[in-house]
Amino acid sequence: MLRKLFLPVLFLLPGFLMAQEGAVISGALQVNANVFLKDSAINAYLQPQYQHQFFGGESWLNLNYSYQGFTAGLRYDMYLNSNLRDPNASYTNRGIGRWFVKKTFDKFTAEVGYLYDQVGSGIIYRAYEQRPLFIDNSLLGASLKYKFNDQFSLRAFGGQQRNAFDIYSGSVKGIVADGFFSLGSEENSLNLIPGIGFIHKTISEETMEKVVNGVKTYLDADRFKPKYNSYAVSIYNTLNYKGFNWYVETAFKSNDVFFNPRAEKQEFGGGTTFGKLEYKSGSVLYTSLSYAAGKLGITLEAKRTQNFNFRIDPNLRLLRGLISYIPPMNRQNTYRLTARYSPATQDISEQAYQADVRYKFTDKWSTLVNFSHINTLEGEKLFREFLTEVTYKPSSKLQVIGGLQLLNYNQEIYEQKPDVPIVQTVTPYVDVLYKFTRKKSLRTEVQYMKTDQDYGSWLFALAEFGIAPNWIFEASGMYNIDPKKILGNDTAPRKVLYPSIGAVYIKGSNRFQLRYVKQVEGVVCSGGICRLEPAFSGVRFSLNSTF
Repeated sequence: MLRKLFLPVLFLLPGFLMAQEGAVISGALQVNANVFLKDSAINAYLQPQYQHQFFGGESWLNLNYSYQGFTAGLRYDMYLNSNLRDPNASYTNRGIGRWFVKKTFDKFTAEVGYLYDQVGSGIIYRAYEQRPLFIDNSLLGASLKYKFNDQFSLRAFGGQQRNAFDIYSGSVKGIVADGFFSLGSEENSLNLIPGIGFIHKTISEETMEKVVNGVKTYLDADRFKPKYNSYAVSIYNTLNYKGFNWYVETAFKSNDVFFNPRAEKQEFGGGTTFGKLEYKSGSVLYTSLSYAAGKLGITLEAKRTQNFNFRIDPNLRLLRGLISYIPPMNRQNTYRLTARYSPATQDISEQAYQADVRYKFTDKWSTLVNFSHINTLEGEKLFREFLTEVTYKPSSKLQVIGGLQLLNYNQEIYEQKPDVPIVQTVTPYVDVLYKFTRKKSLRTEVQYMKTDQDYGSWLFALAEFGIAPNWIFEASGMYNIDPKKILGNDTAPRKVLYPSIGAVYIKGSNRFQLRYVKQVEGVVCSGGICRLEPAFSGVRFSLNSTF
């Protein structure tokens, strides 16, 4: 009944709002559609979409309205036989995915609805959206902010955490103070941007009952007495001086219930298994130092994480219910093979370093070197990456990029595959862009990954022809050139080609893409948040439009 009453209002509302002189309405539409074509040769056949549904997709419609300090927004979400929530299942749902109302009165701002926000870099609190991984962590509640002056502001918020249409029981409250101070002259200034944030989490009666019942099954050595409330605090600061930028953040979490998948659990009758609830405090230390001047750019990062799984419900798993977001410590690669093995951020035990150096020799030649080093706090190797890249641009028509990646990847930890060796890869690649005219261009990629682990070695090639400003045509192939036998799979290894062919049409603020795709099983990551996805075979269509 409510939906029948609401939908006419939804369609009539834009016309009414536009009648307000000076009002602005904007929005965006995104549509994804997949046609699933069964292919047992690449293990793309077990999911219900391949068996009987054959089609799945998602869409999001955003509408935003602003008028004299007043802002409101509405987003309608729809999922039909979608594999976005769970790549191995089918999900169908629809409804209001977000709404918010915001008003600014001079120095005071109030907002209610589904809210996105973060504290510092997000370590103790981040409410955000990442659609490719089905992350829509917002806070259903209210936020108040007061800006005292140009140097100091204070904001507070509270409510219930949600993901997509799931609203989790329990509550989250926070208060944040941010500052800005500039010392010295305008030409030679030192800027300090400090902040401090505090988060209070209360789990629900239902969640506590599940935790208590779970702990009752433990032996005495593993039992603990949980509490409803836990706290997290973060202190952070950014320092800017000439070409230097230094960010440092330290975060602490009080004793809190969380699930540790690698903790040993004592069993009745002797023996141990792995994975149990624990009640411990946690901490994160993160810092980033960068320098840029002239032809040189340097970025150094370091991070130490211990027991910082901070959720509204410790019984939830994977990406669900997370309050915190811990920044990744590896290069965000974009080429198909260099991005094949990407490390998910480890919130229980991680110590990581990264260095990135870029130098421009001349207008024609530039280079970069990147190194990532990730271990557990106990010294177990998780991830190593060394990547060097050279760009040669002799003219406005030609650009050549060549690079080499050396990588070690702990597949047992990142993909929960037992008794598999650390993946070691050597991946050279080259990317050539040639502009025939101002409107026509051809970009080609060739990548080769040498490895004796997992699926074995790969060859990838791509050709992309662009006709500006409207068309892009692309064709690519990923070939398992030297396959290896997968542990636990008795099928003899064989060479398999994963082709892709498609076109993109761009008209104004509208982008249409249609592709035929065969995709190998692998990890999909975005900003250090990753998940393992099965192989895919079929046709994909996407539409992105803004207005």
